[in-house]
Amino acid sequence: MCPSLRRTCLSLLRLLLTSLLMLGVAACSTLQRDPLHIDLVGLEPLPGQGLEARFAVKLRVQNPNDAAIDYNGVALQLEVNGQPLASGVSDQRGQVPRFGEALLSVPVSISAFSALRQAWRLSAYAPLQGVPYVLRGKLAGGLLNTVRFTDKGVLNWPEPAQKP
Repeated sequence: MCPSLRRTCLSLLRLLLTSLLMLGVAACSTLQRDPLHIDLVGLEPLPGQGLEARFAVKLRVQNPNDAAIDYNGVALQLEVNGQPLASGVSDQRGQVPRFGEALLSVPVSISAFSALRQAWRLSAYAPLQGVPYVLRGKLAGGLLNTVRFTDKGVLNWPEPAQKP
């Protein structure tokens, strides 16, 4: 192989590798998103079967990103006091617009055994103050577009009004 052809091939190879590296860095930067903000805004009873309780959990999902999030399924899990309490899924489709919000409704089930376990463990908390919870979920959007979220906090019920 002549030296000038070899130099040309090496120059093209460097250019190609540099271009691929820049493309990879650009692709990774578009995958970074700010986390979604999730608020529980409602809980409506649904008909249950047998000893289960069912509710429609209403979530407000806020998207602080510059790109809309398309989803084609939702899954939720709720833990209270470190124990699973409720879970649910929905095959609903939709979009959370860029710098916007959407209201989702996900049916969840609570088994009688989960409710009994929670009642037993919650009896240790005097007026049900400071009970930790974790809400985990995901908005399914395909291989690269699934968005997972977690919300943690403490349940503090209002104190009853004291009579003078």
